[in-house]
Amino acid sequence: MPLNKPKVVVLGAGYGGLMTVTRLVRKIGVNEAEITLVNKHNYHYETTWMHEASAGTLHHDRCRYPIKDVINQSRVRFVKDTVTKINKEENKVVLETGELSYDYLVVALGAIPETFGISGLREHAFPIANINTSRQLREHIEYQFATYNTEAEKRPERLTIVVGGAGFTGIEFLGELANRIPELCREYDIDRQKVNLICVEAAPSVLPGFDPELVDYAVNYLEGKGVEFKIGTAVKECTPDGIIVGKDDKTEEIKAGTVVWAAGVRGNPVIEESGFENMRGRVKVKPDLRVEGHDNIFVIGDCSLVINEENDRPFPPTAQISMQQGETCAKNIAALIHGKETEAFRFDNKGSVASLGEHDAIGVAFGKKMTGTKASMMKKIIDNRSLFLIGGPGLVLKKGKFKFF
Repeated sequence: MPLNKPKVVVLGAGYGGLMTVTRLVRKIGVNEAEITLVNKHNYHYETTWMHEASAGTLHHDRCRYPIKDVINQSRVRFVKDTVTKINKEENKVVLETGELSYDYLVVALGAIPETFGISGLREHAFPIANINTSRQLREHIEYQFATYNTEAEKRPERLTIVVGGAGFTGIEFLGELANRIPELCREYDIDRQKVNLICVEAAPSVLPGFDPELVDYAVNYLEGKGVEFKIGTAVKECTPDGIIVGKDDKTEEIKAGTVVWAAGVRGNPVIEESGFENMRGRVKVKPDLRVEGHDNIFVIGDCSLVINEENDRPFPPTAQISMQQGETCAKNIAALIHGKETEAFRFDNKGSVASLGEHDAIGVAFGKKMTGTKASMMKKIIDNRSLFLIGGPGLVLKKGKFKFF
């Protein structure tokens, strides 16, 4: 066994990190490298399912699985710890409880909510970010319904829910919540008409960049479920009582018992703490996903910034891109270990589907626009495919979605 085996350290067990380690063990020999995976939790959670857990339509335990269930534990050492900084000059990762040295580093630490400096958001709004924030949001909404009829003065704002952001996460959360509210109203004996669902979006349209015909379908569907849209309206401040919004030099206070923030993300703070040149916590990587000036560091997933040459804009951070980057990253690390050339990452866009609740959705797949049940089925197939790519058929059978109608 070689004494100088290169040390490969992968930070983060999200889509990109897990794809990197599961693919890397297939591409190198048992004694060719030491592989270490670091994650703050001992489980992986499906980020793209958090809107369901937040609305209470899917239990949070269904959205996660143990990391050790999907990695080859004889080939990959798992370290449960939190990364605090990367020392690029010394090739070391600083953890809360120690440090790790590396020869090759993969940064796949994911993202945090982007507040754009709006006052009060961190203190008073609920993000849809992880298992714990989703659980808190679900329990908070249920508490508002459970206590409404116990008040001497029934305050209407207790049943007002404001969602900031009409991108993927915001729209998918609204779809789930619009379907859950009638159930909550029956359970707590509340008139559905007393519940207000409001979506605030600063951009001039819902789902920016999506096909206009599909956007119209989504808006009409959600409005039919009681969602009110305030488009071209910016959130100015979040307070303990709700939010203050502005449009056309006019401001308005919306009193709400629940404010949900789903208006974008930025890369993990470790990127900035470690002195990487970045844009909103994302590192512009070279074509092979390495960092300029640090050829032994790869950055993938939500921490990476990859330019789409077709429109000269960054690709949005998605699970699909993260997984494909993980595959390319594994190939390139194996190539470096074997003394071969790396290859450029090329995103193969297989389509995009946004759910509008359990049985409705919109999207584009295989170049075709889809709505309704067909799109909803495609969304579940995509979710199951993600599970299959990381954990094989066993994980699909354990965690997959099979309720198509």
